[in-house]
Amino acid sequence: MRILFLNPQGNFDQHDSYWTEHPDFGGQLVYVKEIAIEIAKLGHQVDIVTRYIDDPDFPAIEGTIDHYLGINNLRIVRIHANGEQFLPKEQLWEHLSEWVDNIIGFYQKEGVNIDFATGHYGDGGLACAILKDKMQIPYSFTGHSLGAQKFDKLYQSNASLKELERTYHFSKRLLAENTAINYADVIFVSTSQEKDEQYTHELYQASSKDKNFVVASPGVNIETFAEYNGHNVDLDVLNKVEKTLSRDIDSSRKDLAHILLASRLDPKKNHIGLLEAYANDQSLQDKANVVISLRGVDNAFKDYSILKPNEQKIMDQMMNMIEKYDLYGKVTFINILSQKELANTYRYFVSKQGIFCLTALYEPFGLAPIEAMSTGLPAVVTKYGGPSEVLKEDGKTFGVLIDVHSSKEIAKGIHKAIDEYEHYQQAGVQRVLTSYTWTATAKTYINAIKEINKPVKGVMIPTYFYSLNQDDLDQRVLKDYVKKD
Repeated sequence: MRILFLNPQGNFDQHDSYWTEHPDFGGQLVYVKEIAIEIAKLGHQVDIVTRYIDDPDFPAIEGTIDHYLGINNLRIVRIHANGEQFLPKEQLWEHLSEWVDNIIGFYQKEGVNIDFATGHYGDGGLACAILKDKMQIPYSFTGHSLGAQKFDKLYQSNASLKELERTYHFSKRLLAENTAINYADVIFVSTSQEKDEQYTHELYQASSKDKNFVVASPGVNIETFAEYNGHNVDLDVLNKVEKTLSRDIDSSRKDLAHILLASRLDPKKNHIGLLEAYANDQSLQDKANVVISLRGVDNAFKDYSILKPNEQKIMDQMMNMIEKYDLYGKVTFINILSQKELANTYRYFVSKQGIFCLTALYEPFGLAPIEAMSTGLPAVVTKYGGPSEVLKEDGKTFGVLIDVHSSKEIAKGIHKAIDEYEHYQQAGVQRVLTSYTWTATAKTYINAIKEINKPVKGVMIPTYFYSLNQDDLDQRVLKDYVKKD
Protein backbone atom coordinates (compact mmCIF):
# COMPACT_ATOMS: atom_id res chain seq x y z
CA MET A 1 0.00 0.00 0.00
CA ARG A 2 0.95 3.65 -0.48
CA ILE A 3 0.15 5.39 2.82
CA LEU A 4 0.37 9.14 3.48
CA PHE A 5 0.88 10.69 6.90
CA LEU A 6 -0.49 14.24 6.60
CA ASN A 7 1.22 16.64 9.01
CA PRO A 8 1.09 20.30 7.94
CA GLN A 9 2.51 21.60 11.23
CA GLY A 10 6.02 21.09 12.53
CA ASN A 11 8.79 19.59 10.47
CA PHE A 12 10.42 16.30 9.60
CA ASP A 13 14.04 16.02 8.53
CA GLN A 14 17.00 13.68 8.99
CA HIS A 15 18.15 15.38 12.19
CA ASP A 16 14.77 15.97 13.89
CA SER A 17 15.54 19.68 13.99
CA TYR A 18 13.69 21.93 16.47
CA TRP A 19 11.70 19.06 18.01
CA THR A 20 12.27 20.10 21.61
CA GLU A 21 12.24 23.88 21.22
CA HIS A 22 8.92 24.69 19.55
CA PRO A 23 5.39 23.64 20.58
CA ASP A 24 4.57 22.65 16.97
CA PHE A 25 7.51 20.22 16.86
CA GLY A 26 6.83 17.80 19.66
CA GLY A 27 5.67 14.38 20.69
CA GLN A 28 3.27 13.88 17.80
CA LEU A 29 6.19 14.20 15.34
CA VAL A 30 8.04 11.47 17.24
CA TYR A 31 4.86 9.38 17.07
CA VAL A 32 4.45 9.84 13.32
CA LYS A 33 8.10 9.29 12.48
CA GLU A 34 8.42 6.07 14.47
CA ILE A 35 5.17 4.51 13.19
CA ALA A 36 5.99 5.53 9.61
CA ILE A 37 9.41 3.86 9.87
CA GLU A 38 7.94 0.64 11.24
CA ILE A 39 5.17 0.53 8.59
CA ALA A 40 7.84 1.05 5.91
CA LYS A 41 9.80 -1.86 7.38
CA LEU A 42 6.67 -3.98 6.95
CA GLY A 43 7.00 -3.42 3.19
CA HIS A 44 4.55 -0.57 2.57
CA GLN A 45 5.39 2.64 0.69
CA VAL A 46 5.11 5.50 3.19
CA ASP A 47 5.28 9.27 2.71
CA ILE A 48 5.29 11.74 5.59
CA VAL A 49 3.74 14.79 3.93
CA THR A 50 4.41 18.14 5.57
CA ARG A 51 4.44 21.79 4.56
CA TYR A 52 7.33 23.18 2.53
CA ILE A 53 9.31 25.73 4.56
CA ASP A 54 12.19 27.92 3.42
CA ASP A 55 12.59 30.25 6.38
CA PRO A 56 15.88 31.70 7.70
CA ASP A 57 14.61 31.17 11.25
CA PHE A 58 14.37 27.43 10.54
CA PRO A 59 17.48 26.39 8.59
CA ALA A 60 18.29 22.76 7.72
CA ILE A 61 14.84 22.14 6.24
CA GLU A 62 15.49 22.03 2.53
CA GLY A 63 14.05 20.48 -0.61
CA THR A 64 10.80 18.85 -1.61
CA ILE A 65 11.96 15.28 -0.98
CA ASP A 66 13.98 14.07 2.01
CA HIS A 67 14.73 10.69 3.57
CA TYR A 68 15.81 9.08 6.82
CA LEU A 69 19.19 7.48 6.31
CA GLY A 70 19.05 3.70 6.15
CA ILE A 71 15.24 3.51 5.96
CA ASN A 72 13.78 2.11 2.73
CA ASN A 73 10.22 2.71 1.47
CA LEU A 74 9.91 6.00 3.39
CA ARG A 75 10.05 9.58 2.11
CA ILE A 76 9.54 13.03 3.61
CA VAL A 77 7.52 15.06 1.11
CA ARG A 78 7.23 18.84 1.57
CA ILE A 79 4.34 20.56 -0.21
CA HIS A 80 3.82 24.31 -0.63
CA ALA A 81 0.94 26.29 0.88
CA ASN A 82 0.74 30.07 1.35
CA GLY A 83 4.35 30.88 0.66
CA GLU A 84 7.40 29.41 2.33
CA GLN A 85 7.59 31.17 5.71
CA PHE A 86 7.02 29.02 8.79
CA LEU A 87 3.51 29.44 10.19
CA PRO A 88 2.43 28.29 13.65
CA LYS A 89 -0.38 25.74 13.68
CA GLU A 90 -2.95 28.35 14.73
CA GLN A 91 -2.45 30.15 11.40
CA LEU A 92 -2.63 27.14 9.08
CA TRP A 93 -6.38 26.50 8.96
CA GLU A 94 -7.34 28.61 5.95
CA HIS A 95 -4.42 27.31 3.89
CA LEU A 96 -5.14 23.58 4.20
CA SER A 97 -7.35 23.39 1.10
CA GLU A 98 -4.54 24.86 -1.01
CA TRP A 99 -2.10 22.45 0.61
CA VAL A 100 -4.29 19.45 -0.24
CA ASP A 101 -4.74 20.64 -3.84
CA ASN A 102 -0.96 20.82 -4.15
CA ILE A 103 -0.61 17.34 -2.64
CA ILE A 104 -3.04 15.97 -5.22
CA GLY A 105 -1.11 17.70 -7.99
CA PHE A 106 2.19 16.30 -6.72
CA TYR A 107 1.02 12.68 -6.79
CA GLN A 108 -0.79 13.06 -10.09
CA LYS A 109 2.44 14.37 -11.62
CA GLU A 110 4.28 11.37 -10.17
CA GLY A 111 1.60 9.01 -11.47
CA VAL A 112 1.27 7.45 -8.01
CA ASN A 113 -1.99 6.15 -6.54
CA ILE A 114 -2.68 6.78 -2.84
CA ASP A 115 -4.29 3.90 -0.95
CA PHE A 116 -4.74 5.44 2.48
CA ALA A 117 -4.08 8.64 4.43
CA THR A 118 -3.68 9.16 8.15
CA GLY A 119 -4.08 12.59 9.74
CA HIS A 120 -2.60 13.78 13.03
CA TYR A 121 -3.98 16.63 15.12
CA GLY A 122 -6.91 18.66 13.86
CA ASP A 123 -5.07 20.21 10.91
CA GLY A 124 -3.84 16.88 9.56
CA GLY A 125 -7.28 15.38 10.15
CA LEU A 126 -9.04 18.19 8.28
CA ALA A 127 -6.57 17.82 5.41
CA CYS A 128 -7.43 14.12 5.23
CA ALA A 129 -11.16 14.92 5.14
CA ILE A 130 -10.62 17.36 2.26
CA LEU A 131 -8.52 14.76 0.44
CA LYS A 132 -11.27 12.18 0.92
CA ASP A 133 -13.85 14.62 -0.41
CA LYS A 134 -11.83 15.31 -3.54
CA MET A 135 -10.21 11.92 -4.22
CA GLN A 136 -12.32 9.33 -2.31
CA ILE A 137 -9.27 8.20 -0.33
CA PRO A 138 -10.08 6.59 3.05
CA TYR A 139 -8.30 7.93 6.10
CA SER A 140 -7.71 7.56 9.81
CA PHE A 141 -7.60 10.32 12.39
CA THR A 142 -5.30 10.46 15.40
CA GLY A 143 -6.20 13.48 17.50
CA HIS A 144 -3.41 13.21 20.09
CA SER A 145 -4.78 16.14 22.11
CA LEU A 146 -8.18 17.62 21.25
CA GLY A 147 -8.94 21.30 21.58
CA ALA A 148 -12.05 21.14 23.77
CA GLN A 149 -10.16 19.96 26.85
CA LYS A 150 -7.52 22.63 26.40
CA PHE A 151 -10.22 25.27 25.97
CA ASP A 152 -11.99 24.15 29.16
CA LYS A 153 -8.83 24.46 31.23
CA LEU A 154 -7.83 27.84 29.84
CA TYR A 155 -11.34 29.28 30.00
CA GLN A 156 -11.72 28.17 33.62
CA SER A 157 -8.54 30.09 34.42
CA ASN A 158 -10.58 33.26 33.72
CA ALA A 159 -9.14 33.97 30.29
CA SER A 160 -11.71 35.73 28.12
CA LEU A 161 -13.28 34.01 25.14
CA LYS A 162 -12.08 36.83 22.89
CA GLU A 163 -8.52 36.46 24.16
CA LEU A 164 -8.52 32.68 23.69
CA GLU A 165 -9.91 33.01 20.18
CA ARG A 166 -7.25 35.52 19.23
CA THR A 167 -4.42 33.35 20.56
CA TYR A 168 -5.55 29.78 19.88
CA HIS A 169 -8.31 30.03 17.22
CA PHE A 170 -10.35 27.46 19.13
CA SER A 171 -13.45 27.81 16.97
CA LYS A 172 -11.55 26.91 13.82
CA ARG A 173 -9.82 24.05 15.63
CA LEU A 174 -13.11 22.62 16.91
CA LEU A 175 -14.67 22.78 13.45
CA ALA A 176 -11.63 21.05 11.97
CA GLU A 177 -11.58 18.35 14.64
CA ASN A 178 -15.28 17.61 14.28
CA THR A 179 -14.88 17.37 10.50
CA ALA A 180 -11.91 15.03 10.87
CA ILE A 181 -13.76 12.85 13.39
CA ASN A 182 -17.03 12.77 11.46
CA TYR A 183 -15.61 11.55 8.15
CA ALA A 184 -12.77 9.31 9.41
CA ASP A 185 -12.91 5.61 8.54
CA VAL A 186 -11.09 4.76 11.76
CA ILE A 187 -9.93 6.79 14.77
CA PHE A 188 -6.75 5.74 16.54
CA VAL A 189 -6.39 6.53 20.24
CA SER A 190 -3.46 5.88 22.55
CA THR A 191 -5.57 4.55 25.42
CA SER A 192 -9.18 3.59 25.98
CA GLN A 193 -9.31 6.45 28.48
CA GLU A 194 -8.51 8.88 25.69
CA LYS A 195 -11.58 7.66 23.80
CA ASP A 196 -13.78 7.77 26.88
CA GLU A 197 -12.63 11.19 28.09
CA GLN A 198 -11.73 13.22 25.00
CA TYR A 199 -14.18 12.05 22.36
CA THR A 200 -17.22 12.00 24.65
CA HIS A 201 -16.81 15.71 25.32
CA GLU A 202 -20.02 17.62 24.54
CA LEU A 203 -18.36 19.41 21.63
CA TYR A 204 -17.52 16.10 19.88
CA GLN A 205 -20.40 13.81 20.82
CA ALA A 206 -22.34 14.22 17.58
CA SER A 207 -19.31 13.58 15.38
CA SER A 208 -17.83 10.64 17.31
CA LYS A 209 -21.05 8.68 17.84
CA ASP A 210 -20.77 5.11 16.52
CA LYS A 211 -17.25 5.69 15.17
CA ASN A 212 -14.68 2.92 14.80
CA PHE A 213 -12.07 3.47 17.53
CA VAL A 214 -8.88 1.43 17.72
CA VAL A 215 -6.38 1.62 20.59
CA ALA A 216 -2.85 1.93 19.18
CA SER A 217 -0.54 2.79 22.05
CA PRO A 218 2.63 4.72 21.18
CA GLY A 219 5.91 2.95 21.59
CA VAL A 220 9.54 3.60 22.40
CA ASN A 221 12.50 3.43 20.09
CA ILE A 222 14.35 0.95 22.27
CA GLU A 223 17.54 1.42 20.28
CA THR A 224 17.70 5.15 21.03
CA PHE A 225 16.27 4.83 24.55
CA ALA A 226 18.21 1.72 25.43
CA GLU A 227 18.38 0.61 29.06
CA TYR A 228 21.45 1.78 30.97
CA ASN A 229 23.97 -1.03 31.23
CA GLY A 230 26.86 0.66 33.01
CA HIS A 231 28.80 1.89 30.01
CA ASN A 232 26.37 3.12 27.29
CA VAL A 233 26.45 6.85 27.99
CA ASP A 234 27.96 9.00 25.23
CA LEU A 235 31.17 10.58 26.54
CA ASP A 236 30.36 14.06 25.22
CA VAL A 237 26.96 14.00 26.92
CA LEU A 238 28.46 12.68 30.14
CA ASN A 239 31.00 15.53 30.20
CA LYS A 240 28.32 18.09 29.38
CA VAL A 241 26.02 16.92 32.18
CA GLU A 242 28.79 16.72 34.76
CA LYS A 243 30.02 20.19 33.83
CA THR A 244 26.51 21.57 34.33
CA LEU A 245 26.07 19.81 37.67
CA SER A 246 29.46 21.01 38.90
CA ARG A 247 28.54 24.57 37.97
CA ASP A 248 25.12 24.71 39.66
CA ILE A 249 24.87 21.97 42.30
CA ASP A 250 26.75 22.24 45.61
CA SER A 251 29.57 19.73 45.80
CA SER A 252 28.19 18.43 49.09
CA ARG A 253 25.01 17.35 47.23
CA LYS A 254 26.60 15.56 44.27
CA ASP A 255 25.75 12.08 45.59
CA LEU A 256 22.04 12.78 46.13
CA ALA A 257 19.25 11.54 43.88
CA HIS A 258 18.09 13.72 40.98
CA ILE A 259 14.58 14.69 39.88
CA LEU A 260 14.42 15.23 36.11
CA LEU A 261 11.89 17.35 34.23
CA ALA A 262 12.25 16.99 30.45
CA SER A 263 9.20 18.64 28.93
CA ARG A 264 8.94 21.92 27.04
CA LEU A 265 8.21 25.15 28.91
CA ASP A 266 4.43 25.35 28.74
CA PRO A 267 1.94 26.25 31.50
CA LYS A 268 0.11 22.93 31.10
CA LYS A 269 3.34 21.01 31.77
CA ASN A 270 3.28 22.57 35.25
CA HIS A 271 6.96 23.02 36.02
CA ILE A 272 5.88 25.45 38.73
CA GLY A 273 3.89 22.73 40.49
CA LEU A 274 6.94 20.52 40.79
CA LEU A 275 9.22 23.30 41.99
CA GLU A 276 6.65 24.44 44.53
CA ALA A 277 6.34 20.90 45.92
CA TYR A 278 10.12 20.67 46.18
CA ALA A 279 10.45 24.10 47.81
CA ASN A 280 7.91 23.22 50.51
CA ASP A 281 9.38 19.84 51.47
CA GLN A 282 12.69 20.15 53.29
CA SER A 283 13.11 16.39 53.54
CA LEU A 284 12.86 16.14 49.75
CA GLN A 285 15.47 18.86 49.37
CA ASP A 286 17.70 16.87 51.72
CA LYS A 287 17.22 13.80 49.51
CA ALA A 288 17.45 15.07 45.91
CA ASN A 289 18.40 17.81 43.45
CA VAL A 290 16.23 19.09 40.58
CA VAL A 291 17.36 18.99 36.93
CA ILE A 292 15.23 20.79 34.32
CA SER A 293 15.87 20.49 30.57
CA LEU A 294 16.00 23.78 28.70
CA ARG A 295 16.85 23.60 25.03
CA GLY A 296 19.06 26.32 23.62
CA VAL A 297 20.05 27.92 26.94
CA ASP A 298 23.55 27.15 28.21
CA ASN A 299 23.32 28.87 31.59
CA ALA A 300 19.84 29.94 32.66
CA PHE A 301 21.15 31.59 35.83
CA LYS A 302 22.98 34.09 33.63
CA ASP A 303 20.64 34.64 30.69
CA TYR A 304 17.56 33.08 29.12
CA SER A 305 16.49 35.97 26.90
CA ILE A 306 16.70 33.69 23.85
CA LEU A 307 13.46 32.04 24.98
CA LYS A 308 10.04 33.08 23.72
CA PRO A 309 8.06 35.54 25.90
CA ASN A 310 5.68 32.89 27.27
CA GLU A 311 8.66 30.67 28.12
CA GLN A 312 10.48 33.55 29.77
CA LYS A 313 7.42 34.12 31.94
CA ILE A 314 7.63 30.55 33.26
CA MET A 315 11.37 30.94 33.80
CA ASP A 316 10.79 34.18 35.70
CA GLN A 317 8.40 32.34 38.01
CA MET A 318 10.88 29.54 38.62
CA MET A 319 13.73 31.94 39.27
CA ASN A 320 11.57 33.85 41.74
CA MET A 321 10.86 30.59 43.59
CA ILE A 322 14.54 29.66 43.61
CA GLU A 323 15.30 33.08 45.11
CA LYS A 324 12.40 33.03 47.59
CA TYR A 325 13.15 29.55 48.96
CA ASP A 326 16.94 29.77 48.58
CA LEU A 327 17.17 26.75 46.26
CA TYR A 328 20.52 27.77 44.80
CA GLY A 329 22.88 24.81 44.70
CA LYS A 330 19.92 22.43 44.54
CA VAL A 331 18.45 23.22 41.09
CA THR A 332 20.04 23.24 37.65
CA PHE A 333 18.93 23.75 34.05
CA ILE A 334 20.53 21.64 31.33
CA ASN A 335 20.64 22.30 27.59
CA ILE A 336 19.49 19.14 25.76
CA LEU A 337 19.53 19.48 21.98
CA SER A 338 18.27 16.19 20.52
CA GLN A 339 16.57 12.86 21.17
CA LYS A 340 19.99 11.21 21.24
CA GLU A 341 21.26 13.64 23.88
CA LEU A 342 18.07 13.18 25.86
CA ALA A 343 18.41 9.39 25.89
CA ASN A 344 22.04 9.58 26.96
CA THR A 345 21.15 12.12 29.65
CA TYR A 346 18.50 9.73 30.98
CA ARG A 347 21.04 6.91 31.09
CA TYR A 348 23.54 9.12 32.91
CA PHE A 349 21.02 9.87 35.63
CA VAL A 350 20.10 6.22 36.02
CA SER A 351 23.64 5.87 37.30
CA LYS A 352 22.92 8.71 39.77
CA GLN A 353 19.61 7.37 41.09
CA GLY A 354 17.61 9.78 38.99
CA ILE A 355 13.86 9.72 38.56
CA PHE A 356 11.72 11.14 35.77
CA CYS A 357 8.92 13.50 36.78
CA LEU A 358 6.02 14.85 34.69
CA THR A 359 3.61 17.08 36.60
CA ALA A 360 1.44 18.07 33.60
CA LEU A 361 -2.09 19.21 34.38
CA TYR A 362 -3.30 16.71 31.77
CA GLU A 363 -1.39 14.35 29.48
CA PRO A 364 -3.27 12.56 26.67
CA PHE A 365 -0.80 9.67 26.65
CA GLY A 366 2.64 10.54 27.86
CA LEU A 367 5.35 9.31 25.48
CA ALA A 368 8.09 11.01 27.50
CA PRO A 369 7.57 8.86 30.62
CA ILE A 370 7.87 5.56 28.75
CA GLU A 371 10.99 6.80 26.97
CA ALA A 372 12.52 7.56 30.36
CA MET A 373 11.31 4.25 31.80
CA SER A 374 12.93 2.41 28.89
CA THR A 375 16.37 3.67 29.99
CA GLY A 376 15.78 2.61 33.59
CA LEU A 377 14.48 5.81 35.19
CA PRO A 378 11.53 5.31 37.56
CA ALA A 379 8.64 7.59 36.56
CA VAL A 380 6.51 9.90 38.71
CA VAL A 381 3.70 11.11 36.47
CA THR A 382 0.39 12.98 36.53
CA LYS A 383 -2.64 10.77 37.07
CA TYR A 384 -4.73 12.97 34.80
CA GLY A 385 -5.05 11.46 31.34
CA GLY A 386 -3.42 8.51 29.63
CA PRO A 387 -0.59 7.85 32.12
CA SER A 388 -3.10 6.41 34.61
CA GLU A 389 -3.67 3.60 32.11
CA VAL A 390 -0.04 3.26 31.03
CA LEU A 391 1.45 3.06 34.52
CA LYS A 392 -1.23 0.87 36.07
CA GLU A 393 -2.94 -2.32 34.91
CA ASP A 394 -4.72 -5.20 36.63
CA GLY A 395 -3.73 -3.90 40.05
CA LYS A 396 -0.04 -3.66 39.14
CA THR A 397 1.81 -0.33 39.11
CA PHE A 398 4.77 0.42 36.86
CA GLY A 399 5.39 3.97 38.09
CA VAL A 400 4.03 6.45 40.63
CA LEU A 401 0.85 8.32 39.70
CA ILE A 402 0.32 11.68 41.42
CA ASP A 403 -2.34 14.32 41.92
CA VAL A 404 -0.54 17.31 40.42
CA HIS A 405 -2.94 19.77 42.05
CA SER A 406 -1.45 18.95 45.47
CA SER A 407 2.11 19.90 46.38
CA LYS A 408 2.09 17.33 49.16
CA GLU A 409 1.01 14.57 46.78
CA ILE A 410 3.71 15.49 44.26
CA ALA A 411 6.38 15.37 46.96
CA LYS A 412 4.97 12.14 48.39
CA GLY A 413 5.14 10.49 44.97
CA ILE A 414 8.74 11.53 44.44
CA HIS A 415 9.72 10.24 47.87
CA LYS A 416 8.07 6.91 47.03
CA ALA A 417 9.96 6.52 43.74
CA ILE A 418 13.30 7.31 45.39
CA ASP A 419 12.66 5.04 48.36
CA GLU A 420 11.50 2.12 46.16
CA TYR A 421 13.93 2.81 43.36
CA GLU A 422 14.78 -0.71 42.19
CA HIS A 423 11.14 -1.82 42.17
CA TYR A 424 9.94 1.00 39.94
CA GLN A 425 13.06 0.83 37.79
CA GLN A 426 12.55 -2.85 36.95
CA ALA A 427 8.78 -2.52 36.62
CA GLY A 428 9.14 0.41 34.22
CA VAL A 429 11.61 -1.30 31.92
CA GLN A 430 9.48 -4.45 31.71
CA ARG A 431 6.32 -2.44 31.05
CA VAL A 432 7.94 -0.83 28.01
CA LEU A 433 9.35 -4.04 26.57
CA THR A 434 6.11 -5.97 26.90
CA SER A 435 3.57 -3.30 25.93
CA TYR A 436 5.06 -0.23 24.23
CA THR A 437 7.14 -0.84 21.11
CA TRP A 438 6.62 0.96 17.80
CA THR A 439 6.55 -2.32 15.87
CA ALA A 440 3.42 -3.34 17.73
CA THR A 441 1.86 0.09 17.12
CA ALA A 442 2.55 -0.11 13.38
CA LYS A 443 1.01 -3.57 13.11
CA THR A 444 -2.12 -2.31 14.87
CA TYR A 445 -2.38 0.48 12.29
CA ILE A 446 -1.99 -1.88 9.33
CA ASN A 447 -4.46 -4.44 10.68
CA ALA A 448 -7.08 -1.72 11.19
CA ILE A 449 -6.47 -0.25 7.73
CA LYS A 450 -6.91 -3.64 6.09
CA GLU A 451 -10.32 -3.97 7.74
CA ILE A 452 -11.56 -0.92 5.83
CA ASN A 453 -13.04 -2.57 2.76
CA LYS A 454 -16.29 -0.72 2.22
CA PRO A 455 -16.69 1.47 -0.89
CA VAL A 456 -15.59 5.05 -0.23
CA LYS A 457 -18.14 7.74 -0.92
CA GLY A 458 -17.54 11.48 -1.30
CA VAL A 459 -17.90 13.16 2.06
CA MET A 460 -19.58 16.32 0.71
CA ILE A 461 -17.90 18.73 3.11
CA PRO A 462 -19.67 22.14 3.22
CA THR A 463 -17.66 24.76 1.36
CA TYR A 464 -16.96 26.86 4.46
CA PHE A 465 -14.83 24.06 5.92
CA TYR A 466 -12.32 24.63 3.14
CA SER A 467 -11.47 28.14 4.22
CA LEU A 468 -12.43 28.17 7.91
CA ASN A 469 -12.44 31.96 7.78
CA GLN A 470 -16.07 32.80 8.47
CA ASP A 471 -15.60 33.98 12.03
CA ASP A 472 -19.27 34.39 12.93
CA LEU A 473 -20.04 30.85 11.84
CA ASP A 474 -16.90 29.45 13.43
CA GLN A 475 -17.56 31.00 16.84
CA ARG A 476 -21.26 30.23 17.12
CA VAL A 477 -20.82 26.69 18.45
CA LEU A 478 -18.22 27.75 21.01
CA LYS A 479 -20.28 30.73 22.18
CA ASP A 480 -23.32 28.47 22.66
CA TYR A 481 -21.20 26.01 24.64
CA VAL A 482 -19.89 28.77 26.93
CA LYS A 483 -23.42 30.07 27.58
CA LYS A 484 -24.40 26.65 28.99
CA ASP A 485 -21.76 26.83 31.68
